[in-house]
Amino acid sequence: MFKKIKVAGLLLALLATAAQAQETVRLGNLKFAHYGAVSYIKEIAPKCGIKVDEKVFAKGLDAMQAVIAGELDVAAVSSEAVISARASGTPIYLVAGFAKGGARLMGRADLGMKTVKELKGKKVGVTRGGIQEILLAAELSQNGLSYSDQPGKDVQIIYLGFPDLNQALLGKNLDAIMQSEPYSSQAISKGFGNEIIKPYDTPIGEPVRTMVVTEKFYKEHRPLAEKFMRCFVEATKTFIDNRDIAEKYVRENMFKGQVSHEDFINAIENSPYSYDITAEHIQITTDLMQKYGVSKMAKPPVAKDWVKTDLLEQAKKSLNVK
Repeated sequence: MFKKIKVAGLLLALLATAAQAQETVRLGNLKFAHYGAVSYIKEIAPKCGIKVDEKVFAKGLDAMQAVIAGELDVAAVSSEAVISARASGTPIYLVAGFAKGGARLMGRADLGMKTVKELKGKKVGVTRGGIQEILLAAELSQNGLSYSDQPGKDVQIIYLGFPDLNQALLGKNLDAIMQSEPYSSQAISKGFGNEIIKPYDTPIGEPVRTMVVTEKFYKEHRPLAEKFMRCFVEATKTFIDNRDIAEKYVRENMFKGQVSHEDFINAIENSPYSYDITAEHIQITTDLMQKYGVSKMAKPPVAKDWVKTDLLEQAKKSLNVK
């Protein structure tokens, strides 16, 4: 009898250890080609000793609302969403960058526009609150064009969701859009959109998509945070080193065959996977958000206070990633 109790106790202890080894990380993500490596984390999570529960959101602000509500530990979003959240007092740290670029100013193919200045008198669509909105504001401003979501300025801004922007351009309800990937590549391949510019000549340069964690996750669940970050670096390295794996996963798992081979290649050429982020980049983005009124921030956050790359640096070193 004593032996049976001892064996049962040992089994319970082993189960408890296994459960602890497979602690769950709640991850918020978006459905874009350049967010693919972040999504892939959940596929390799068991070998990292964790479980990842991924929730996909329509836009970064929605994911950040879930962080604020305490429903997520980690979120992969564009920088303006996390800057706005931090400005409003959300206790988060920015710990990595996972993709660069990912934006394109598109015009209706039948209009044949080739410069930003040709947008004068036109209707231009963008998703409210995204990095694309900041890039559009910066491009219009540095080309001397006024803009508003009301008629009367050089450019009238129309706010729509990412998939709806393509439909509006296709239906000729808009003259141009500032779009994300792979939607901009699809507009080109389907013949209803043409590239005006890749908007990387602003002070932001190529925008970096960002990964944030809650302060609680960073401080109180450090071993789990370290495992997750190593898993992120491993997933990203896999996608950078083996494009076939990346393409198969993004096209089949994320987009269920709705993205072609050509669209994927074009999208990733304009939004390559990466790891790194700097406080300087986030500070420039913060300053431009304030300048163009993209987010009403009473007190813009100082990047060096909340950009924490120690977890990333540790993970890269442990996996021999430069």
